[in-house]
Amino acid sequence: MYSETTRSIKVTVKPFYLEDRSSPTEDRYVWAYHVRIENRGEETVQLRNRHWKITDGQGRMQEVRGPGVVGEQPVLSPGESFEYTSGTPLPTPSGIMVGSYQMETRAGESFWVRVPAFSLDSPHQPVRLN
Repeated sequence: MYSETTRSIKVTVKPFYLEDRSSPTEDRYVWAYHVRIENRGEETVQLRNRHWKITDGQGRMQEVRGPGVVGEQPVLSPGESFEYTSGTPLPTPSGIMVGSYQMETRAGESFWVRVPAFSLDSPHQPVRLN
């Protein structure tokens, strides 16, 4: 698991490889990732937008931006959390993701919360010894 806290908002990510959705012979590798967003602060916030940078094993990066997560823009009061699961395909057996969520307070103040970088690993990647 990977965790990071920005301005009392803790984001934890757990990625997992989906063997049954992947097809290595067709260069298609699929991961799901479970995200938990916890409001450990004293103000209510709403998740407005997301921004992801997804890099495959060859260093090719794609960016994904959009409103909310999984079609929702959750409101988190102090002490509340929101969890969701999403996924991403890659043409390589490994990769990395990193991102951020734009949050907004009740007073209309906007700030970005970091999503920790997390690796996308499959059993099909070559083993390299350092």
